[in-house]
Amino acid sequence: MTIDVKNPRTGLVDHRLPGLDSAGVMAVAARLRVAQPGWAARPLATRLAALGRLADALDSHADAIVAALEADTGRRHISRVEVMGVKGMIARWQRDAGPLIAGVEETLTPTALPGVMAATRLHPYPLVGIISPWNFPLTLAMIDAVPALAAGCAVMIKPSEIAPRFIAPLRAAIADVPELADVLALIEGDGGTGAALVGAVDYVAFTGSVATGRRVAAAAAAAFIPASLELGGKDPMIVLASADPDWAAGVALRASVLATGQACQSIERVYVDRAIAGPFLEALVAAAEAVTLNWPDVGTGDLGPFIDGRQATVVQAQIDDAVAQGARVLAGGRVEDHGGLWLRPTVLVDVTPEMKVMADETFGPVIPVTLFDSVDEAVALANGGDFGLSAAVLAGSIAEAEAVGVRLRAGAVSLNDGSLTSMIGEAEKSSFGLSGLGPSRMGASGLLRFFRRQALLRQSGTAMPLGAWAERG
Repeated sequence: MTIDVKNPRTGLVDHRLPGLDSAGVMAVAARLRVAQPGWAARPLATRLAALGRLADALDSHADAIVAALEADTGRRHISRVEVMGVKGMIARWQRDAGPLIAGVEETLTPTALPGVMAATRLHPYPLVGIISPWNFPLTLAMIDAVPALAAGCAVMIKPSEIAPRFIAPLRAAIADVPELADVLALIEGDGGTGAALVGAVDYVAFTGSVATGRRVAAAAAAAFIPASLELGGKDPMIVLASADPDWAAGVALRASVLATGQACQSIERVYVDRAIAGPFLEALVAAAEAVTLNWPDVGTGDLGPFIDGRQATVVQAQIDDAVAQGARVLAGGRVEDHGGLWLRPTVLVDVTPEMKVMADETFGPVIPVTLFDSVDEAVALANGGDFGLSAAVLAGSIAEAEAVGVRLRAGAVSLNDGSLTSMIGEAEKSSFGLSGLGPSRMGASGLLRFFRRQALLRQSGTAMPLGAWAERG
């Protein structure tokens, strides 16, 4: 099986991906399972040192990885940021893994029985499977892999077939750390390969759409394994009357269109107090119209192409549906075909909740703006819909923003900023609604979810005899 892969900047097939069938997936899994006990038996410091050598190898192979990511995504700067971000992940877990594990395993807890204390032993899942998406290919392949490896698991990653070119140079970097190469494998293929992975592992971490996430969840349930699902978002931003409209417009623009809006934490709905709507919209439209495309030169401009051209069709259909129902386009609005497909930041007003652009995930640089007259109305609108990944509130003070933020049905709320979850890994959060299921990949659970917990119940007194339960009339 081979899969044709299109270049997002040209729209042409320039790469072919070999697909791995079920038997091939099982063979990789078997190899990883053989090596995993030895990896888990190494001291934590030794495992973390190996991850540190991977960070060094990423430096050595950075140019090749960035070039491959550029071909995968059509963008250069963010590709370099991805490499640096993975090095940051490794540094974070080198710092935090030891204290987190010690905090669990070195704690003795009294129980209801006198003389009995409870301790916990952490046992890593032998093999973790990761199915990662195309929007941040390296970051989202490694965000679960790094802590799982630190925990002592072996890891098998199935990246998206839409953006697979980075696999080869990443494999080369991994090969520079032989002990890590024994327990970390990347496999290539389509949805069938991903389905086979779920049946071959002990824990699955999936990032992607709600539709595919449902199938992964069902397959994990059938295999009786746990799953972490990071799914879609329709993130709202509330702009209160006390916010400076020029500043708020700049934050809203960046949080909505960075990475061409192809991020699950992108702001996709903006609710603005009517009192500042005029200056806010004026500033937003001016800022949107000043944004440039990174075409024809990938090294200039602000926005890259749609990585998956099919998403451009979805986004254009949402815009057209909104306009047909009475929405107005104040900036952008039409996908541009330059071989690949681009969309300039698109500002919509007169939108209503039933429009697809307000109800469905967009995954493109579109900013629908709704005006509100009271905070209660804004909160109700923001809490509408099926998603609850993250949200944002902009106000004149942090206290005012937080008073509104705590009312939102979202796993993380950025206060006086937007989309901070893309930059913050230390804060644990839960996904609300259809935005996800299972333990958070952020905070302490980002590591601890990869362990099963064994309770050690220590009797320091005298074990009770059978007679303690004798019938006594």
